[in-house]
Amino acid sequence: MALAATSSSKVISGSGFPLSSLSSEIKVSQIGSFRLFDRPHVASTTLSQRRSLVKPVNAEPKRNDTIVPLAATVVAPEVEEKAEVVEEDYEQLAEELQDASPLQIMDKALEKFGNDIAIAFSGAEDVALIEYAHLTGRPFRVFSLDTGRLNPETYKFFDTVEKHYGIRIEYMFPDAVEVQGLVRSKGLFSFYEDGHQECCRVRKVRPLRRALKGLRAWITGQRKDQSPGTRSEIPVVQVDPVFEGMDGGVGSLVKWNPVANVKGNDIWNFLHAMDVPVNSLHSQGYISIGCEPCTRPVLPGQHEREGRWWWEDAKAKECGLHKGNLKEDSAAQVHGNKNGSSAVSDIFNSQNLVNLTRTGVENLARMGNRQEPWIVVLYAPWCQFCQAMEGSYVELADKLAGSGVKVGKFRADGDQKEYAKQELQLGSFPTILFFPKHSSKPIKYTSEKRDVDSLMAFVNALR
Repeated sequence: MALAATSSSKVISGSGFPLSSLSSEIKVSQIGSFRLFDRPHVASTTLSQRRSLVKPVNAEPKRNDTIVPLAATVVAPEVEEKAEVVEEDYEQLAEELQDASPLQIMDKALEKFGNDIAIAFSGAEDVALIEYAHLTGRPFRVFSLDTGRLNPETYKFFDTVEKHYGIRIEYMFPDAVEVQGLVRSKGLFSFYEDGHQECCRVRKVRPLRRALKGLRAWITGQRKDQSPGTRSEIPVVQVDPVFEGMDGGVGSLVKWNPVANVKGNDIWNFLHAMDVPVNSLHSQGYISIGCEPCTRPVLPGQHEREGRWWWEDAKAKECGLHKGNLKEDSAAQVHGNKNGSSAVSDIFNSQNLVNLTRTGVENLARMGNRQEPWIVVLYAPWCQFCQAMEGSYVELADKLAGSGVKVGKFRADGDQKEYAKQELQLGSFPTILFFPKHSSKPIKYTSEKRDVDSLMAFVNALR
């Protein structure tokens, strides 16, 4: 593993890392030795006894059927003696750190796990994690998943970050044979047709699983405000509910989320204050950044995660890296099995809005000669993208009051989802339809601009 570290004349006992300091010159330190599979050999004599516990990051058996063999692996000494692991109540620790700053949480994580923890870096605003780690003065490790389909700007940003901090990011790659099989059987863009989960599983989840098998803990940039549907309850530290660490088994990996309680604006204020380099895609309207085919800029009135997998429902917007965020209730909403929690309040509430029932929207769709045109939003109250446009849609209803255009809403999740998909052109939430006065077929609003002026222009062009 090529890992991030800074150099100094002192060494932390039992870590094998040079002790870093903010005033020292940042240099690159490489931990372990790279050797081809057919020449296993341990060359490093600087590894401490504690490093003997570290297994190879690519901790998988050698494949005989692979066409493209792995070029290299981290070779570590055989485990001779296993240190005693003291169990800790991480729920209690999360409560203790609930009001702690990201810097305090980062320092605690690095202090506790030393060389057995690493920062997961996506190439977006989570560069703040690297800055926090740097500010602690402790050595730290950074890894990233190169899916093979990132934006050119992201690759350039990786290089900028390495030079800025004097580190080497460890890049994890998908299995070439698996990628080849997926592309040959389903094409390059199958995710637009049957969802992103399969591609993400091959290009992201499995490489991540390999990386985490060489760790006891990892650090992510998840924030509660990133995705209200899936990340609103993440703690600052937790036992990872999905992945396993080097010791194997449930509970063998700890997940740290130092910026869980930080708002997106505060992250950016921190980056600007510390003069931290950022991905140039941010200046082009991108907020959440992933693979190039599945990421786009967001527009006014849109939530930041709406730039990811925009053709899918809001509740499905996790690639699998943080699958543990998906609750049973959320999964049911994604698949249309129920209307969701009764605690979710309805939205688009206005005296100028008509709440259509299933019978009402069926009658509206069957009419070939309506007395008045209608604009109707198909929505789900738990969808953060519907929530984001609530203000503009209510304002539209107020402006159209008395104009001869009716404004309505139809809750299209749960039991109504299949009907809406088959009869009302529902693709994802929200979907906006215009029912002309003298035509039975509704016209779908295809633009992603959901501000009141754009919606009004759509109505005026058709009424």
